[in-house]
Amino acid sequence: MLEKDNHVFEKTIVVGIVTQNQDEEKLKEYLDELEFLTYTAGGEVVKRFWQKMDKPNPKTFVGTGKLEDIKYYVKDNDITTVIFDDELSPSQQKNINRELGDDCKVLDRTNLILDIFAQRAQTSYARTQVELAQYQYLLPRLTGMWTHLERQRGGIGMRGPGETEIETDRRIVRDRIALLKEKIKTIDKQMAIQRSNRGAMVRVALVGYTNVGKSTLMNAIGKSEVFVENKLFATLDTTVRKVVIRNLPFLLSDTVGFIRKLPTQLVESFKSTLDEVREADLLLHVVDISHPEFEDHINSVNDILKEIKSDDKPTIMVFNKIDAYKHLHFDENDITAEKTTKHFTLEDWKQTWMHKIGKNNALFISATDKLNFEEFREKVYDAVREIHITRFPYNNFLYPEWKDTNETE
Repeated sequence: MLEKDNHVFEKTIVVGIVTQNQDEEKLKEYLDELEFLTYTAGGEVVKRFWQKMDKPNPKTFVGTGKLEDIKYYVKDNDITTVIFDDELSPSQQKNINRELGDDCKVLDRTNLILDIFAQRAQTSYARTQVELAQYQYLLPRLTGMWTHLERQRGGIGMRGPGETEIETDRRIVRDRIALLKEKIKTIDKQMAIQRSNRGAMVRVALVGYTNVGKSTLMNAIGKSEVFVENKLFATLDTTVRKVVIRNLPFLLSDTVGFIRKLPTQLVESFKSTLDEVREADLLLHVVDISHPEFEDHINSVNDILKEIKSDDKPTIMVFNKIDAYKHLHFDENDITAEKTTKHFTLEDWKQTWMHKIGKNNALFISATDKLNFEEFREKVYDAVREIHITRFPYNNFLYPEWKDTNETE
């Protein structure tokens, strides 16, 4: 264990591989994200291990020699947790556990994300969703796993299912999964009724990668108090607020952040939460433009939107955190230098594919510093008004073009 700023962190190492589909630069980025996930869960990464392979070893994920290196490092440095960047198969996890010993926990990216969700779940509904996802993940891994877990003392990856001996029985776990599904189905019906009771008011949903500033933006535009923290998945439960710009009311929802390699169990169990996205009339796709890999983040979010059949909705791209955007200086006089996207200024970016989005569908703001915020409010107002007019063609006189003194609620 390590202690920093009165917090105790588990000593952790992370492991990844370079393959034909994942070069060294991409792996570094994934391991950076895995390290942030580990920190969010309560761990401190003290070392990274990686290896070049055509494909993962079906028995131990990494090669036997690399696993031997990890084993000695774990033993010599009192490492409590080893986290792999990709999902391990049940047999891989079992073999690695056997090799590293019972004093060291072996987790994968999916297990880590589920653990963070378990920490962050505040409401009964969110806890039920997370518990279902955990059981679905653990079911194929029951054989030979519980005796190992019994000897642990809690911590990362040990929250929720797996702490009691009774769950060792597959039938009991399956019964629990069935029970949780029924419970979620009941709550889903209640939430569907709640959504239908909101009437025909235009619905706007904030979507985006985790930690891009959706909750900060929600607070800024809705003047609400949504929890904000510089950690991944700070918000799990969907927050819905009635917002008024000028005198035009609409509903704004803040949804759970997406992430690359998002566990399929979570997409399934958070179906109702994602229904806020499915039933939205307009999406505000928030992007952290200060992140060096923000284009990958956009693609990951679009993939999930496609998965939940919401990729064809009217969307405004909101490029947030322009106050934090940094670019490398480029020497125009150096004829040997090659200008890359890392040298792009914001103006350079606006001339790329972002230009094709259209003037009315791309915004560049800072939710924290309220930079370009009036332009943001104006474009959201125009988009919501356009939807509202088609829905209430006879009520247009209520929403004139001129701006009154009403502020956002």
